[in-house]
Amino acid sequence: MNIEFHKYHGTGNDFILADNRKGELTHLSRSQISGICDRRFGVGGDGFILLNAHSDFDFEMKNYNSDGGECTMCGNGARTLIQFAADLGLKKDKYRFLGSDGPHDARFQSGPHGIGSKGLVIAIKMTDVQEITGTPVGSVLDTGSPHLVVATKDVMTAEIVPEGRKLRTSPMFMPAGVNVNFVESFDHDQIFVRTYERGVEDETLSCGTGVIAAAIVMSQRIGPNRMNVQTRGGSLEVEFNKHSDGRVDNIWLVGPAVKVFTGQLAVN
Repeated sequence: MNIEFHKYHGTGNDFILADNRKGELTHLSRSQISGICDRRFGVGGDGFILLNAHSDFDFEMKNYNSDGGECTMCGNGARTLIQFAADLGLKKDKYRFLGSDGPHDARFQSGPHGIGSKGLVIAIKMTDVQEITGTPVGSVLDTGSPHLVVATKDVMTAEIVPEGRKLRTSPMFMPAGVNVNFVESFDHDQIFVRTYERGVEDETLSCGTGVIAAAIVMSQRIGPNRMNVQTRGGSLEVEFNKHSDGRVDNIWLVGPAVKVFTGQLAVN
């Protein structure tokens, strides 16, 4: 069959999106999805996302890793899906959609540096963090996906893929494994994050839930409730409220989403 696809990226984290409001793509197999995401034999992307209809929300987000398996919440992917919905004609000032981890609010707002479509960026309200757990190698928390945050010196030159792969499959995080974020702080509200993502099994240029995890962990050390985060794919902002019992809520991920191209793909 032929499907119409749409390629978007959020700070270099790239996704193949498809409008599935009629349910025609619901039964794509894992091998078909991994083939679509293949960078040599398919379109190529870090993930595949379906925009599904839902009676109680503006839409439902159904997302898959590049290996074809269903994945947990994806912050960058959610921003691209909001932009995709707007491009499809579902234009609203505020959205409420259903992700794999529950309901989310989203909105368009002015970008701090005029980035994004027509100077706009997209803010997504993310799931609350209930606790941060210390381990011998770093801090673990769930921001919609499980993340390990490792403080790192000279993060831009660090060889993070072999170390990330080792930690991702460490017995302490199995059987599900964990995403691994290497982070360096440069100022009281400025950090740089590089992420090794499970399901992609490689470094991605940016990871939304990983950026949130890194911002929250580093804020425990250096204070503020707003972080400017640089990734290899671009800049993001994270805002949140911290509580004395360790909970973190009212978490917002803010950044651009960019349409790259649209096409037709034969899927066997």
